[in-house]
Amino acid sequence: MMEESNSNSRSRSMLSGLSLFLLTAVTMTLVPGSYSISLRALASGDFYIGDPLQVKASNLTSPKTQLSYNFYSLSYCKPSKTLNRKTLKEFLQGEDFQNSVYTFDMRKEQPCKVACRVKLDAEAAKDFKEKIHDDYRVNMNLGNLPVTQQKVEGFRVGFKGYYPSGEEVYFIHNHLSFRVMYHRNPQIDSAQIVGFEVDPYSISHEYEGPWNEKNPKLLTCNSSTNGLNQAFNFPLRIKTDSEVVFTYDVSFYEYDHKPRIRSVWNPDPKLII
Repeated sequence: MMEESNSNSRSRSMLSGLSLFLLTAVTMTLVPGSYSISLRALASGDFYIGDPLQVKASNLTSPKTQLSYNFYSLSYCKPSKTLNRKTLKEFLQGEDFQNSVYTFDMRKEQPCKVACRVKLDAEAAKDFKEKIHDDYRVNMNLGNLPVTQQKVEGFRVGFKGYYPSGEEVYFIHNHLSFRVMYHRNPQIDSAQIVGFEVDPYSISHEYEGPWNEKNPKLLTCNSSTNGLNQAFNFPLRIKTDSEVVFTYDVSFYEYDHKPRIRSVWNPDPKLII
């Protein structure tokens, strides 16, 4: 009799805990200004041609230090409103992702696009130099997959160089060339994202006439060049009052092999659950 009572007590406790979790999830979704959980992202979703894709910005990490920094702690392009909209996996694991200005449409090639233009003051230039000196990498995410550069998660903030005089100089990666790999379902012509890669570049952009915020015309990167114009490929040095034009492009590649099962509980496609 005592054992049955204990069993009932444990059952009520489990139900109470589950109810509390669901109540918390609903509350966080409905209360303005709080974190929300994206139920649509609970499963590895399929995308159709033209579906909007949002790159999420995470943090800055370094193999030299245990300290990590928020993506927007540096003077990167920032959307008018940043959202901490989390999937259930991100919420449970304590991962912090925010929306970014990097957006594109599924399976639609996008040539060079201007993200924003930023003028670095002394403090912003100093912050970039310090992160480059400490080998910090930028972490981003698309469809629950981290961005990789040469099979390593994230990409470097920039790199160091030296003039013949011995002066140490720093260069920023201000152009991102994204590649999205997908597996297509021919029956319904949907696609699942199976890879997300990036090649970062440092380039001193040039443009026609005065800067046009609504319709900037870059000589170094535009739709006709379908990416960077190599004739202008000079790296952009970081210094006080320097102007940084952030740009990006994206290409899509079909992956022939059927992907292994991937979900928010199993983000590594190499593992089968």
